[in-house]
Amino acid sequence: MDTHRLEALSDGVLAIAITIMVLELKAPDQAGTAGLLSVAPTFLSYILSFVYLGIHWNNHHHLFMACRTVTAPVMWANMHLLFWLSLIPLTTDWLGKSSFAGLPSAVYGFVLFMAAIAYIILQRCVLATYPESAPLRKRFHADTKGRISLLLYLAGIAISGVSPFLATTLYVFVAILWVIPDKRLATHLNVKP
Repeated sequence: MDTHRLEALSDGVLAIAITIMVLELKAPDQAGTAGLLSVAPTFLSYILSFVYLGIHWNNHHHLFMACRTVTAPVMWANMHLLFWLSLIPLTTDWLGKSSFAGLPSAVYGFVLFMAAIAYIILQRCVLATYPESAPLRKRFHADTKGRISLLLYLAGIAISGVSPFLATTLYVFVAILWVIPDKRLATHLNVKP
């Protein structure tokens, strides 16, 4: 089976998630700076989540450019990833409305962490469609950026009760790490990242 139906479903889920997030944005009640400041946490959480969904969409696209065939494990791993990504609008709304409070920050980080785990599982399922000796599988053996990201998510979750600002800063840093797609795939596919 080719990847088109799976990619179309994934694109649809991400588009709906972004739409839900933007519909949660409300215009300020007041004109002027005070009004803008009152909606700043909600808008900032939207920007961060929009970037994260964009990163997942971009990396998902590149991953499926390398996918040889869609197997049952690939389909279920993709659904697992979509489950966690579909929770981002909920946690984004809570994070913004709470002005980045401790528990919402921890839950937001947990959803990002689980989405990263789900992506790693999906990546391994896609790579399993290649023979053991395939150069692409060897290229993915070391995933330093992925491991660093997981550690930063866990650190953000752990410190969110003490310093939600620092936790959010860690989540922003992970997003910055991933704005550029995975070079290992780009090199294999001969495309610019």
